[in-house]
Amino acid sequence: MTLSLSHVHVYTDDPDASLTFYRDALGLEVKSEVEGDGYRWITLSPNDQPEIEIVLSQPHAGRSQELGDQIAGLLAKGELPGLLFRATDLDAAFERIRTAGTVEILQEPTSQPWGVRDAAFRDPAGNMVRVSQA
Repeated sequence: MTLSLSHVHVYTDDPDASLTFYRDALGLEVKSEVEGDGYRWITLSPNDQPEIEIVLSQPHAGRSQELGDQIAGLLAKGELPGLLFRATDLDAAFERIRTAGTVEILQEPTSQPWGVRDAAFRDPAGNMVRVSQA
């Protein structure tokens, strides 16, 4: 049996700002964009891993008002799980993200005690995004 990751959902309260970050600052490729009931779902993939799709969606999209409100509350607090990326050149990735000016930098490239070198950001919606050296 083969098991592989196909999709990851990332919540956003501003699809346009998140699209700009994930497409322009991180360099992901837009695969599709769907609208319905006043909401958008934007699917992006890393060029080197087109089989993995990151879906940007709004907290209330396809959910009850109550559940959407709960997700929106967690998003506003920055309490939702984040994304971790690997880059072949962390310093170049960091510089590209920093100069895009669309995120809050939480940690510049740093060698961690557990052996990885990484940097951390909050995307425009407040999600934690870490990039480590491959």
